[in-house]
Amino acid sequence: MKIDDTLLSKLEKLSSLSIEDAKREETIKEIGQIVDFVENLSELDLDDKDDHFSTIDGGTPFREDEPATNAEVIKDLFEVAPKTKGGFFVVPKIIE
Repeated sequence: MKIDDTLLSKLEKLSSLSIEDAKREETIKEIGQIVDFVENLSELDLDDKDDHFSTIDGGTPFREDEPATNAEVIKDLFEVAPKTKGGFFVVPKIIE
């Protein structure tokens, strides 16, 4: 994949980042190296390999899901919260 200034501009827009003009060429080179490395991975023959793994032998142990509440901690949190309502934090709406 060819990384050029047009693609970098699209990536800037998608990531909400701004890259300084002085660093554009260096950034294009670095992204190109990353893409080249990932493309090398596609050459590996992984057809006979298992596509998942676990770090825990025997799976994850099950336990009861019991909420642990501490009224004093809740009270302290709500005292410093900017806005609360009905036992919940009130946050600005971010999705329209």
